[in-house]
Amino acid sequence: VQLQASGGGLVQAGDSLRLACAASGRTFENYRMGWFRQAPGKEREFVIGIGRSGSTYPADSVKDRFTGSRDNIKNTVYLQMTGLKPEDTAIYYCAASTTGWGIKTSASDYAYWGQGTQVTVSS
Repeated sequence: VQLQASGGGLVQAGDSLRLACAASGRTFENYRMGWFRQAPGKEREFVIGIGRSGSTYPADSVKDRFTGSRDNIKNTVYLQMTGLKPEDTAIYYCAASTTGWGIKTSASDYAYWGQGTQVTVSS
């Protein structure tokens, strides 16, 4: 499984941004997907999980501002971010798991990772 994240950039506080993650593989509809982020000097942090059915589970820090979705025709998951804050500045990674059920929030549950895309929010 290969993952390619895109859509990052430099935005101002309050702006919106949509990240995309394209996945390889013929059984994408069976992948559990997740978005994580890592700010400088900090550990990688769970952002949102996207289950096989399209159900999502966001972290408390983003649940009112970020939404996740998937398009099984395009083999792509999305992270729609609104009301961005400077503290959202990080490298954002998409991740995939081809086994198991449900939405997982731990990075160790995901075997495949994209290269990351930088999101910078200026104040």
